Parts: sequence; C-alpha cells; structure tokens
Amino acid sequence: MKKIEAIVRPERFEIIKDALSDLGYDGMSVSEVKGHGNYKGVSEVWRGKRYRVDILPKIKIELVVPDKDCEKVIQTIVDEAKTGTVGDGRVFVFDVADAHRIRTGEKGDKIF
Repeated sequence: MKKIEAIVRPERFEIIKDALSDLGYDGMSVSEVKGHGNYKGVSEVWRGKRYRVDILPKIKIELVVPDKDCEKVIQTIVDEAKTGTVGDGRVFVFDVADAHRIRTGEKGDKIF
C-alpha cells in the first residue's frame, strides 16, 4: 500500500476530486494548508502599493491506495492539477506498512 499526499492549488481541488472519484477513489482526507515552495510567493499590488505574499493557501489531499493503482492515481492528480505555471504543487508517496478499518476490524489490502 502507498500513501499519496498531494499539495495543490485550491481552485484545482474539485477537478482532482472528481477525477479520483471516477477512478473509484472517493475516500480521502483533505486539509487547507498554507506554504510556499522554491518560488517564495508572489508580488501583488493593492491600493497602489506593492506587497509580497509569501505564504499561499493550498489544499492537501491524502489517500491510501494499493500498490498496483499508485502510478495511475499519481498521474491523474498530476494531469488534473497542472496549469503549467509556478505553484502547481507537489505529490509525495510513502510506503504504508499496514492499515486497519476500525469498524470491522479488517486490515491490510482488505480495507479497499
């Protein structure tokens, strides 16, 4: 099993969620996060004054998938999140040793 964490633009979240749902992955954890990458934010002009916004709002999507579906899920996220501009986000992949469904006691690959 793999845990996939994706940090994406807020405006791309619904598109990504719908694409993952079409793949059969409706279950996910979603958090509103803030941060910046290598680009260190953006410059904005408001009321004639320039200021720097260096901590930007993002959405973090977390889901656990079987090994066989990992690349397909990652590619779906990348395809739907990509705008081609700075700040599109990142995808991180972690190994999951085990997982347990609390309600039924199922564990491992049976949770899917």
